[in-house]
Amino acid sequence: MPETEESIDIKFRLDDGSDMGPFRYSSASTVDCLKQRVLSDWPKGKTLVPKGINEVKLISSGKILENNKTVAQCKTPFGEVAGGGVTLMLMHVVVQPSLSKTKTEKKVRKAPKAVICTCTLL
Repeated sequence: MPETEESIDIKFRLDDGSDMGPFRYSSASTVDCLKQRVLSDWPKGKTLVPKGINEVKLISSGKILENNKTVAQCKTPFGEVAGGGVTLMLMHVVVQPSLSKTKTEKKVRKAPKAVICTCTLL
């Protein structure tokens, strides 16, 4: 008897408290797929806009989700509302922009030149 994939509705909560979704996914969808959806549907007018999926972090139950995990692996037994065979999950979205090279490079100070004195004894 084949197993049917469970449908999961996921709502994404942004850092300003606004929500995106809910969007329906199969339990076999990966976190990478979710991040691509968040990136493509990012609301206009936000001050912080991710430039790629590497800048988007999804958090569920206090854990940062890894890109290769499936939605089924990220589900928690509490905090989910079942209705009509569909599970509802809430994931928090954090944008963590990459630091540019100019900001990450530390200024290298040149060591002060040592004064060398030579003494000659006669």
